Amino acid sequence: MKNISAKLISGLLVLGLSVGLISCAKKGGENVDPSLYGGDAVVGITQEPSVFDPHTVVAAGDKEILFNVFEGLYKFDSEGKLNPCLATDVEISDDASVYTFTIREGVKFHNGNDMTIDDVIYSLNRAKELVPDLAGISEVKALDDGRVEVTLSSPNSELLSYFTVAIIPDEVEDINATPIGTGPFKFESYDIGQSVVLTKNEDYWQEDLPYLDSVTFKICADMDAGFIELQSGSIDIFPYLTMDKANELDTNEFTIQSKGSNMVQIFALNNAVAPFDDIRVREAINYAINRDDIITLTMDGAGLPLTTAMSPVMGDAYDTSLDGTFDQDIETAKNLLAEAGYPDGFDMTITVPSNYIIHVNTAIALADQLSQVGINATIEQVDWATWLDDTYTNTNYESTVIALTSNYAPYDVIARYQTGADGNFINYSNPEFDEIIAQIPLTTDEGEKMELYHDLLAILTEDAASCYLQDPYSTVAVSNRLEGYELYPMYVQDMSTVHLAQQ
Repeated sequence: MKNISAKLISGLLVLGLSVGLISCAKKGGENVDPSLYGGDAVVGITQEPSVFDPHTVVAAGDKEILFNVFEGLYKFDSEGKLNPCLATDVEISDDASVYTFTIREGVKFHNGNDMTIDDVIYSLNRAKELVPDLAGISEVKALDDGRVEVTLSSPNSELLSYFTVAIIPDEVEDINATPIGTGPFKFESYDIGQSVVLTKNEDYWQEDLPYLDSVTFKICADMDAGFIELQSGSIDIFPYLTMDKANELDTNEFTIQSKGSNMVQIFALNNAVAPFDDIRVREAINYAINRDDIITLTMDGAGLPLTTAMSPVMGDAYDTSLDGTFDQDIETAKNLLAEAGYPDGFDMTITVPSNYIIHVNTAIALADQLSQVGINATIEQVDWATWLDDTYTNTNYESTVIALTSNYAPYDVIARYQTGADGNFINYSNPEFDEIIAQIPLTTDEGEKMELYHDLLAILTEDAASCYLQDPYSTVAVSNRLEGYELYPMYVQDMSTVHLAQQ
């Protein structure tokens, strides 16, 4: 058996014991200044929440709120490292078919009940039915020593990052209606079109946290509306700003944080819809666009150009040899279109969620660039709920622009491209890809695993599965009346460490 605290965690950037206990260990000091406690903070968001059930949530905008309410056996920190949380450690069998967790004691749910082994077993059994990535769990049981043993139907060396799935109380019948977790904040209310309010969990198991009495996630129509409220002082924290907006802010009033992430902005082409079912058309579109210009126009240069489905921030799993594969080449694009039977181009529609200005602006830039090869792109803006239902879930679209988020683990980034996979909204299918990705959970050698990831990224690039545009840097404005905000490399807002600025 391998104790995960004493070995490298597979599938992540290199992690060891020295960092393995950071994010869920006690963060506050023994003599914390009392003046840091109390007060409220308002976070601006541009997406209407849709689900509060942590086992069925899909939208990243929902997850960024629920990160404060629910916790799993493991949890990511602001450096993208996976650490023990409601578990204190895990042992993984040599063949990666059995995960045995030591459960943390002294944890209470928001309803005041103690978290028990039964709650953990209930949660994992529920999650395996609702979370596709956990469907391989065959049995969850308590051991005589109080640990929880999870047996898989087949070995999976990449599963640990999915044990971030929420542990919930087994007595709650409708977790969506009554979101009760163990996190630093408790769900208080949701006013449609207005806000989600969270209040301090006074019984939080991490000593000295959180600091704030409440956090309000204020729903804004779009980035421009949120920016106005930020400037007026009615919003304290506004994430995912463009750099041009950030540069308009007074640094005496706001602190600007920016960093790379594992986010992938994609110009998604529906592989099941003509003419995008023709690889030559998809290649032509890739050659027709200029990623650097798009990043300049949409992010004021604060983005990392991408050729394939993963960001370089994922470390060794990324293959740098693919960089520049689709540098803009208008003549090659025209020739490919002619070979595909479209010498004069064609008409297409780009469907984008109207609440994400960056994606709307990207679509506008794409339409302009595509016109150079005769492609006439019409932009259709839809509300978020419509996009999520029609475009993402039902794949009723030709093309779209969106940012894909994932766990900070290579497998989670790439698994969506398996044939029929949950989240494969571009309808991509390649038997060779499916065969290779099936080998990854069975592979325990880290070097071999990285080679398999490189093979998968190469296949996606060769197939021009879609147009991968950029990893847009996350840029957040924080009012100087607050301190302690930590910017994550994934789409979450961790409010547990935020506190009033020391006077």
